Amino acid sequence: MPDSSPSAPYALSERFQNIVAVARSALGDRLQADALADSLGVPNLGVVRPRDIRDFPVLLFLDEQGLGLQMTGKGAPGPVRAEFVTGKMGYRREHGGGAGQLVAKAVGLQKTRAALHIVDATAGLGQDAFVLASLGCTVTLFERNPVIHALLADGLARAALNVDCAAIVERMRLLEGSSIEWLARPGTEAADVVYLDPMFPHRDKSALVKKEMQVFRTIVGDDEDSAQLLAAALERARYRVVVKRPRKASAIEGAEPTTRIEGKSSRYDVYAIRALPPQ
Repeated sequence: MPDSSPSAPYALSERFQNIVAVARSALGDRLQADALADSLGVPNLGVVRPRDIRDFPVLLFLDEQGLGLQMTGKGAPGPVRAEFVTGKMGYRREHGGGAGQLVAKAVGLQKTRAALHIVDATAGLGQDAFVLASLGCTVTLFERNPVIHALLADGLARAALNVDCAAIVERMRLLEGSSIEWLARPGTEAADVVYLDPMFPHRDKSALVKKEMQVFRTIVGDDEDSAQLLAAALERARYRVVVKRPRKASAIEGAEPTTRIEGKSSRYDVYAIRALPPQ
C-alpha cells in the first residue's frame, strides 16, 4: 500500500529550498498544501498563478487534479504529475501489451509464473512499477528525493480511489528514504528482482526535450552513486537486477550485464544471479 499521506514526510536539503515552493489554485486543497510545505520545510505561497511567480523556478502546485510539479514564468510547460488513471498510463494499462512489454521481459515475467517481489529502488513517478504491479508483481518503491516522493505518493493515493486501479495500487508499497541504505541494512528481506532507473550524467542537450526531464533536472540532478546502488542491489536480489538505461549510454560502472534488451530509445541491462523459478 502507498503511504497514507500524499506528502513527503521528510524535509528538503538547503540546496533546494530556494528552488521550489508549495502553491495552489483556488480549487487546490489548502490543508494538503499546508502539510506539504511544513513537511518539506519550504515556503507556502498560497493561491497563485504559476506564470506570475519569479522567485522560484519550480512549484509543487495543487489544483483540482491533484499535485503537480510546475515550472514558473510565462511560456512554461504544464505540470508533471504521477498519473496512473488517465493519459499515457491509463492507455498503457488497457493496451500496453502485458508480459510482452520490454520492462516485463527484462524482469523475466515471460519465464516464470511466480508472483515476484520487485524493489524499484529509483521509483521516480512510478510508471514502470505500476506496469509491473498491473502484471501481478508486488512492488516496493523507493524515491529518495522528497519532491518526487510527494508527487508519487499523491498519484498513488488518487489511483487507489479508482475502481480500475485500486487492486494494482494495493500491490505497491512506497517507502521513505534511500534505497541504498535499505538494501545495505542487515536483515533486510531479499527481493526477487531489484529494478534501477537512475538519472545519468547529462551530456546531450537534445535529451532535454520532454518536460518531465526539464523539471527532473532542476529538482533531482544526476544520480552520482549509481555504481554503489548497483553493487547493493546485486547483494540483495535473489534472481536478477535490471537497470534501465538510454539505448546508447554506457553501462553502470561495476559488474558487466549478463544480457541486454533494447528498445528504440532505451534498453534494459539484465544482471542474472540465478534462474527464475518456473512457478
